[in-house]
Amino acid sequence: MANTAQARKRAKQNEKRRQHNTSMRSMVRTYLKKVDAAIAAGDVEQAKAAYAAAVPVMDRCADKGGIMHKNKAARHKSHLNTRIKAMSA
Repeated sequence: MANTAQARKRAKQNEKRRQHNTSMRSMVRTYLKKVDAAIAAGDVEQAKAAYAAAVPVMDRCADKGGIMHKNKAARHKSHLNTRIKAMSA
Protein backbone atom coordinates (compact mmCIF):
# COMPACT_ATOMS: atom_id res chain seq x y z
CA MET A 1 0.00 0.00 0.00
CA ALA A 2 1.21 3.51 -0.80
CA ASN A 3 2.35 5.35 2.33
CA THR A 4 3.30 8.80 1.06
CA ALA A 5 1.18 11.34 -0.79
CA GLN A 6 3.51 11.04 -3.77
CA ALA A 7 3.14 7.25 -3.84
CA ARG A 8 -0.67 7.51 -3.53
CA LYS A 9 -0.80 9.95 -6.44
CA ARG A 10 1.51 7.77 -8.52
CA ALA A 11 -0.68 4.72 -7.81
CA LYS A 12 -3.77 6.65 -8.98
CA GLN A 13 -1.99 7.78 -12.14
CA ASN A 14 -0.80 4.26 -12.90
CA GLU A 15 -4.30 2.83 -12.50
CA LYS A 16 -5.80 5.52 -14.75
CA ARG A 17 -3.14 4.89 -17.42
CA ARG A 18 -3.62 1.11 -17.16
CA GLN A 19 -7.34 1.42 -17.78
CA HIS A 20 -6.82 3.77 -20.72
CA ASN A 21 -4.19 1.50 -22.27
CA THR A 22 -6.45 -1.53 -21.86
CA SER A 23 -9.27 0.30 -23.58
CA MET A 24 -7.05 1.38 -26.47
CA ARG A 25 -5.59 -2.12 -26.88
CA SER A 26 -9.11 -3.56 -26.96
CA MET A 27 -10.15 -1.02 -29.59
CA VAL A 28 -7.20 -1.95 -31.82
CA ARG A 29 -8.05 -5.65 -31.54
CA THR A 30 -11.67 -4.91 -32.47
CA TYR A 31 -10.60 -3.02 -35.60
CA LEU A 32 -8.26 -5.86 -36.56
CA LYS A 33 -11.07 -8.39 -36.13
CA LYS A 34 -13.30 -6.30 -38.42
CA VAL A 35 -10.64 -6.39 -41.14
CA ASP A 36 -10.13 -10.14 -40.66
CA ALA A 37 -13.88 -10.75 -40.84
CA ALA A 38 -14.17 -8.78 -44.09
CA ILE A 39 -11.24 -10.69 -45.59
CA ALA A 40 -12.74 -14.02 -44.50
CA ALA A 41 -16.08 -13.03 -46.06
CA GLY A 42 -14.29 -12.22 -49.32
CA ASP A 43 -15.67 -8.67 -49.49
CA VAL A 44 -12.84 -6.59 -50.99
CA GLU A 45 -14.50 -3.18 -50.62
CA GLN A 46 -15.49 -3.76 -47.01
CA ALA A 47 -12.00 -5.10 -46.24
CA LYS A 48 -10.42 -1.97 -47.75
CA ALA A 49 -12.77 0.27 -45.75
CA ALA A 50 -12.09 -1.61 -42.52
CA TYR A 51 -8.35 -1.50 -43.18
CA ALA A 52 -8.49 2.27 -43.83
CA ALA A 53 -10.29 2.70 -40.49
CA ALA A 54 -7.86 0.46 -38.60
CA VAL A 55 -4.60 2.04 -39.80
CA PRO A 56 -4.91 5.41 -37.98
CA VAL A 57 -5.97 3.64 -34.77
CA MET A 58 -2.91 1.37 -34.90
CA ASP A 59 -0.65 4.33 -35.67
CA ARG A 60 -1.99 6.27 -32.70
CA CYS A 61 -1.38 3.32 -30.39
CA ALA A 62 2.10 2.78 -31.81
CA ASP A 63 2.98 6.42 -31.14
CA LYS A 64 2.06 5.95 -27.48
CA GLY A 65 4.72 3.28 -26.94
CA GLY A 66 3.09 1.52 -23.99
CA ILE A 67 0.12 0.27 -25.96
CA MET A 68 1.70 -1.21 -29.08
CA HIS A 69 5.22 -1.21 -30.44
CA LYS A 70 5.65 0.60 -33.76
CA ASN A 71 7.09 -2.51 -35.42
CA LYS A 72 4.10 -4.59 -34.34
CA ALA A 73 1.76 -2.02 -35.85
CA ALA A 74 3.79 -1.99 -39.07
CA ARG A 75 3.75 -5.79 -39.20
CA HIS A 76 -0.04 -5.92 -38.76
CA LYS A 77 -0.56 -3.30 -41.46
CA SER A 78 1.76 -5.10 -43.85
CA HIS A 79 0.16 -8.51 -43.36
CA LEU A 80 -3.38 -7.18 -43.70
CA ASN A 81 -2.52 -5.14 -46.77
CA THR A 82 -0.90 -8.18 -48.41
CA ARG A 83 -4.02 -10.27 -47.75
CA ILE A 84 -6.31 -7.56 -49.16
CA LYS A 85 -4.19 -7.19 -52.29
CA ALA A 86 -4.22 -10.96 -52.77
CA MET A 87 -8.03 -10.85 -52.68
CA SER A 88 -8.15 -8.09 -55.28
CA ALA A 89 -5.94 -9.95 -57.75
